Amino acid sequence: MNKKHFLILAFAALSFVVNSCGKSSGTGNNCVANNTGVPTAAEVASLQSYITANSLTATQHPDGFFYRIVAPGSGPTPTLASTVTFKYTGKLMDNSIFDQSTTGATFTLSQLILGFRKGLPLIQKGGSIILYIPPSLGYNCQAIGGIPPGSNLIFTVELIDVQ
Repeated sequence: MNKKHFLILAFAALSFVVNSCGKSSGTGNNCVANNTGVPTAAEVASLQSYITANSLTATQHPDGFFYRIVAPGSGPTPTLASTVTFKYTGKLMDNSIFDQSTTGATFTLSQLILGFRKGLPLIQKGGSIILYIPPSLGYNCQAIGGIPPGSNLIFTVELIDVQ
């Protein structure tokens, strides 16, 4: 399966994850489903610990994720109704890459994981951002492709276009 198709399936699966009953995938992990869309204190602490341990600079958003604006951009700011085209690299906290697009992926912002819905409006067209996303704003306890259940996600995103 090519990366673009993986991304489409993964983002489409979000709607099932958010609306699911929230039970663990049965893989023996310690993931506790949180389908509220509000990160738990433990999720926020886990991200903060990673950021501190790696001497990273990031801002905590009121919605419970962390971010660093690399370049703010100068074009339009996306809304949930916007069609966005972006390049990205998605990593786990061990720095392993689980997905990326170097040519650009295009979606309506409302189709993407909650972390993207909340994070991409922090920049404008032409901008770039690093998002540190807790499980409840990502894929929760759902295993998606190479992403284990309950994973914190790190996305480096370049917002190419906003329509």
